Amino acid sequence: MTVDSIQNGIVIDHIAAGRGMKLYELLGLHGTETPVAMMMNVSSRKLGKKDIIKIDGDFSLNLDVIGYVDPGATVNIIRNGVRAEKKQIDVPERLENVIRCKNPRCISTTEQELPQVFLLTDRKEKEYRCAWCETRAAGI
Repeated sequence: MTVDSIQNGIVIDHIAAGRGMKLYELLGLHGTETPVAMMMNVSSRKLGKKDIIKIDGDFSLNLDVIGYVDPGATVNIIRNGVRAEKKQIDVPERLENVIRCKNPRCISTTEQELPQVFLLTDRKEKEYRCAWCETRAAGI
C-alpha cells in the first residue's frame, strides 16, 4: 500500500494499532474538508503494528486528545515536504471538552454551558475523573 507524501501538514505516527479510529473521531477529522489518510495495522519495528494518520494542509490539533488516546504517539509537522518539527506526546493532566461525564446528575451534564473537565488521577492507569462530580471516566 502506498500513500503519497504530503508537502504541508501533519503526520500522527506510532498510534497503537486499533486506536487510530478513536483518535480520528475525537480530533473531529470526520467533519473537515482537509484531505486525511488513515492507515491501520501498518507493520512497525517498534510496535509490531501501528496506525498512522496523515493530514494534508492546515489543521488545528488538540494535543491533549492525542495524549488521552495514545500518549506514545508522535506528531510530525511537515513543511515543504520535510519534517520541520517532531512532538512527543504525554498524558495530559487535564482534559476539557474531550470526553463527557457519564453521571446523569453531574452539573456538567445538566448545565450545558459548563465545560466537561476531567483531571488525571492515576498516571499509571491513565484514570481520569470528572472535575465536577469525581465520576470516573469511561475507558477509551
